[in-house]
Amino acid sequence: MSSPVAPSSSPVDRSSDTAPSAGSGRVAVVTGASSGIGAATAERLAADGFSVVLAARRIDRLTELAERIGGRAVQLDVTDPTSVAALADGLDRVDVLVNNAGGAFDSNPVADADLDSWERTYDVNVLGTVRVTKALLPALRASGAGDLVFVGSTAGLISYEGGASYTAAKHGVHTLAETLRLELVAEPVRVVEIAPGMVKTEEFSLNRTKSQEKADAVYRGVREPLVAADVADCIAWAVTRPHHVNVDLLVVRPRAQAAQHKVHREQ
Repeated sequence: MSSPVAPSSSPVDRSSDTAPSAGSGRVAVVTGASSGIGAATAERLAADGFSVVLAARRIDRLTELAERIGGRAVQLDVTDPTSVAALADGLDRVDVLVNNAGGAFDSNPVADADLDSWERTYDVNVLGTVRVTKALLPALRASGAGDLVFVGSTAGLISYEGGASYTAAKHGVHTLAETLRLELVAEPVRVVEIAPGMVKTEEFSLNRTKSQEKADAVYRGVREPLVAADVADCIAWAVTRPHHVNVDLLVVRPRAQAAQHKVHREQ
């Protein structure tokens, strides 16, 4: 009988798998970058040394932010194939794609569903994400160490009353990320999903409720809900791990939100 081979005490040599911790000129494209999580992510990645391409519909706000952080503003409507093609054609290199463009546009129960709102929600969150991903995937592959990030939501993991149009769309984003991770496993592209819970931004709840009073009520009494910079911090952390490390799914909530339906509100 042969003698057992003693396990090596030497650590695995990963010297060639360096962390892209500083952006080091890597090009990051952030969609929906004119406000909220997208704007915060663009700002954070620029601070970390990435060359940031900010993409969104509102070019005036986009240009102002791009000038402030030293990025490049590109007008983009993710629901328009021509606009998405123009974005792709104007990029020589893409190392990171942050699919952030999205939103919720109603809070109706299914029995009172506004199908126009459902179509808009699905087109922006799901089809728009597919359009941009498909257009920029060749560049991510060519980078040799691409990062494909989806800003999902805890709404993509569990449903709740009054949220069917949005939860259906975010479930779509979640399964899109899962499927791509399977399809790209042999390629040099990581697929990362960041799923935030309650995040207080200036527009998300307002766009959904169409009322400032109702939007304010969403966060009333919640001590320290997440803010956009918290989610941007998670995204920056995920894309600066050594490239053999894949953050499949990162769920992040404020401490006051134990679950989708369990939120502590102070009186």
